[in-house]
Amino acid sequence: MFTPLDIELFMLVSFVIASSIILYFILNHGKPYAIFFYNCFLKPFSGKVTSVKQQDSLESFYKGQAAIYDATRGQLLRGREEMLALAAAQLKLRVQKKKEAESTEGRVWVDIGGGTGYNIELLNKFLPVQQFFEKVYLVDLSPSLCEQARQRFRRLGWKNVEVLCMDARGFNLEDRKVDWISMSYSLSMIPDFYSVVDSLSILLSPTGLISVADFYVQSSTTFSERTFTGGAWDRHVNWFSRQFWRIWFEFDRVNLDEGRRDYMEYKFGTLLNVNGRNRLLGGIPYYVWIGCQKLHSAADVLDRVDAAATESPYLAAINSLSSTHSSKTSAETALQLRSKGFEAAVLNLAANLPLPSFFYQIHHWRLYYDELLEKHTQFNNSYIYAFTWEDPRVDHRILKINRDDVILAITSAGDNILSYIIDGAPKRVHAVDLNPTQNHLLELKLAAFSSSLDYKDLWKLFGEGHHEKFSTILMENLSPHLSSRAFQYWWDNRAVFSKSIGLYETGQSRLAIKAARWLFRCCGVAGSVKRMCEARTMNEQREIWQGEVRPVMLSRWVSKFIIGNEQFLWRALGVPPNQRDMIREDHEGGDHAQAMWDYVVNTLDPVVDQGLLGEDNYFYLLCLKGFYTKRCHPSYLTEKGHAKLSKPHAFDGVRIHTDEIKEVLGRLQSETLTIAVIMDSMDWFDTDGIEARRQIKALNNSMKLGGRVLLRSAGLRPWYIRVFEEEGFKAKQVMARHPGAYIDRVNMYASTWVCTKLERVSSGRRESSSSEVDMLEI
Repeated sequence: MFTPLDIELFMLVSFVIASSIILYFILNHGKPYAIFFYNCFLKPFSGKVTSVKQQDSLESFYKGQAAIYDATRGQLLRGREEMLALAAAQLKLRVQKKKEAESTEGRVWVDIGGGTGYNIELLNKFLPVQQFFEKVYLVDLSPSLCEQARQRFRRLGWKNVEVLCMDARGFNLEDRKVDWISMSYSLSMIPDFYSVVDSLSILLSPTGLISVADFYVQSSTTFSERTFTGGAWDRHVNWFSRQFWRIWFEFDRVNLDEGRRDYMEYKFGTLLNVNGRNRLLGGIPYYVWIGCQKLHSAADVLDRVDAAATESPYLAAINSLSSTHSSKTSAETALQLRSKGFEAAVLNLAANLPLPSFFYQIHHWRLYYDELLEKHTQFNNSYIYAFTWEDPRVDHRILKINRDDVILAITSAGDNILSYIIDGAPKRVHAVDLNPTQNHLLELKLAAFSSSLDYKDLWKLFGEGHHEKFSTILMENLSPHLSSRAFQYWWDNRAVFSKSIGLYETGQSRLAIKAARWLFRCCGVAGSVKRMCEARTMNEQREIWQGEVRPVMLSRWVSKFIIGNEQFLWRALGVPPNQRDMIREDHEGGDHAQAMWDYVVNTLDPVVDQGLLGEDNYFYLLCLKGFYTKRCHPSYLTEKGHAKLSKPHAFDGVRIHTDEIKEVLGRLQSETLTIAVIMDSMDWFDTDGIEARRQIKALNNSMKLGGRVLLRSAGLRPWYIRVFEEEGFKAKQVMARHPGAYIDRVNMYASTWVCTKLERVSSGRRESSSSEVDMLEI
């Protein structure tokens, strides 16, 4: 329990902090902030706190500062512009999708608590208000602020804006529905917010949009079990901040209790969600939320989700939910289905809750996952790889991907997923990664193409790895195409694309890249590395490597202190202990340090000796330079690739799973996959074989007869190949790296295998098809 002395001390500290912030603005901005300080903190309220007298109370607060309101709220009310930009992007995309015949078609916007009309004028930066909306209603209870708004629109000459000084509970348009409702720092000032939110849900059209920007405080204990919010990342506010900001804002009758935001999220479906902090003013928590009418029935869900065309059950059997879906029997029946997204949807529908935010997205690439599980949080909200480290040219040559293929592949940075779509155009691609942020990176790339981002901007983002206008592009172009969690991630990490950082200087793999560049600079060969990357002939490249770069890169002390360092191998290169042990086991003589050294030499020497880095090896070129060049880059960064991936419906066949491969396989219909590309993931399993066998069994169950698993390994003959053969597959080593061999442009792995399904293995019984076996040779 807190003693009275504790409370007094807390209030004293709070007052000192807040007063210091206010004093800073008074000294730096003068008279407007002095008026603001007086009206907010010194002048007493004259109105009573009752529903009847709420207008008197507001007028007492705003009358003296109405003229300087806009000048003093810019720094305090963060997120307003972002909310408008995000909503505008959603509205524009919806209009494009409708291929509207009329110019405005009666579109209506209602700004609740619109005050001086600042937001309406600001929206003109993102949408032409007069042309886009037939009618705009500003609803506010303060006469002084409404008068400022009327003066604003008379000055602007906008005839389609009507200012209404009234209680929001009484606002209605009879039989007319509205296309957009916005609330900017007004929800926290409405005493009877339940009835207002209820009225808004009635006012909003079935396809309408609602958006909120406001203050909040909340503890993780009050939202951790909810599946319908747009994301929990950074939503928790620590105890001190919760108490301080709640008490401080209550002096001005601004209520930061979590119930207001919670009720909005309960009444509507979530499209986008951002949790932020106003660092300039002591870290005031604020949020931006974009919502829509929530889906109430199975029929609603079927309208939004492409269930029939996917191998995952997803919502394929949702017809089992009748109008009595809330009954225990139908919920239990539905839960027999295997899709996690379906399970979450059924539980929410049964409880009359909004569906998880993934179901309200324009695209249904990203499938539902529980972001608070330890298997996802272990990555500390950071991806390992900013680029993919496997050669898709080899994948295409071996697999010959075509339009009938259904592929499961590890996401990594998504580069190879895009290559499969460009060159093979498969029917379906299931991208799988346990790390949510690797899938966020793939989502960002899909959004860039789906938003018709021009080639110049795409090249800046993913060719050069930085873009000076990334924040603007993220809000105005990419946001409608991203899931809520992916958007929150990139909003929090928008500095990644700044000139001072750059995409390819991020991720845990950056440690290896930075270590190599630091080594080059310290040893005075940075210029040599640059010339090697720009070499036009193989002889020139070999001479620079052998005479200048190799003596540094492959020196014995580098082997001892860097390559031989297990922490460096794991964090920078992503080499787990089991994979390291496979390398050592293949080495003759048993010298562990020498094994790692020889492995690196056998990787790098053939790369430089047999392939021109600046022309054809974008993997190592990126590591050495930190960006791609117009001469050398992945296929998705070509103009041809850009044109193909920017076409409508280019990604209709993509499903992004955030889970283990085994879990995803277990939720796909049997015998639907034709190809699985699992990179070197099998190397990570413990050699007891238990988990490896479970995954291989799952692969057998989910693949058609003749289906193929492509894998790479650090071992020449990995121990788990025997398990594949015991579980109905025929294993074939299609490439093996011996000293001096150049098996692909990465040349990192000792062997590449294709395991082809010859038999069905189920409950200890095997079944085979002789008619299909003849077609299995590669």
